[in-house]
Amino acid sequence: MHYKVVVFGVKDTSEVTIDHIRDNLCPVDLLVTIDPSVTMKNHIAGYKGLAGTTDRYGIPVFAAMSYSLRDELSEKFFSKNTFDIGIVVGWQRLIPKHVLGAFRIGVFGFHGNAGYLPFGRGRSPLNWSIILGDTRFHLNLFRYDEFADSPNIFATELFSINAHDDIRTAQYKNMICTNRLIDRLLTKYLNGEEIVINSDSMDFDSWFDKRTAADGRIDWHARTRDIYNLIRGVAAPFPGAFCTAADGNWREDLREYLAGSTDAPEPDRLKRVMIWQAQPFDEIIDFSAYAPGEIISIFDNRPIVRTVDGSLLIDRYESEIALKPGVLLY
Repeated sequence: MHYKVVVFGVKDTSEVTIDHIRDNLCPVDLLVTIDPSVTMKNHIAGYKGLAGTTDRYGIPVFAAMSYSLRDELSEKFFSKNTFDIGIVVGWQRLIPKHVLGAFRIGVFGFHGNAGYLPFGRGRSPLNWSIILGDTRFHLNLFRYDEFADSPNIFATELFSINAHDDIRTAQYKNMICTNRLIDRLLTKYLNGEEIVINSDSMDFDSWFDKRTAADGRIDWHARTRDIYNLIRGVAAPFPGAFCTAADGNWREDLREYLAGSTDAPEPDRLKRVMIWQAQPFDEIIDFSAYAPGEIISIFDNRPIVRTVDGSLLIDRYESEIALKPGVLLY
């Protein structure tokens, strides 16, 4: 069977793309996603089961049994069918060569960073850009080859990352620019025009490392801006920023440990705190009587925490213990 326009996706952002194409451009002839069982081995931030797309829109769905598309079922499917053009949105794996070769025009996907490809290749680029304090993001629509984020660029859109953005609002901007780039690509495809690719780049190569949930641990001895950028860079739908809290008799033990004079408290004495939203509070008020990470005051259930160069107001959090003044976050 021949499929003209194919979307690869496993996230809520993938569904946004399908809606945009259907409502504004042309039918989507096939959705390639993964079977829900695959998520048992792969953590996917923002995952959304899309197998029901057939029932909602009448779009055929191929649910692969591996995220790599190297399982036997996927290899048979892509060898026995033919395809025109593929668009990848929310699929954080390379597309293998045997799949790419089945598409007449090619498979196109997105990658962005503060600079120009191949600068900033790798994993979680939007998260990294926020965490590193970048203020702009280049979203590139490029044609896939068997390598990661090769600079085979069709077109680029640019948006700002401002001081009020967290990862979710940055995703909103990213989705707006994604749709604009898809408009440009599919308009050329539908009109039978040549899709020109620019593979020349003067920029140097660099990589973003994969981020895991453990990378969300807050270091309360970091600067306020670095803590703030981490929190907003891993906010929902990503795993979130976290620390531990010591209360009661263990608070002094933790103070001594942080000062280097005792062994670490036993893990069950420390309770987990998830921080989903925060903001820099004040850098002038003298909080030197408090240790970095210590809760100074709480107003409207919003803790104010000392940092090395000021303080942070926690707007939204989850904690295994009640947070109150004097509790030390670590």
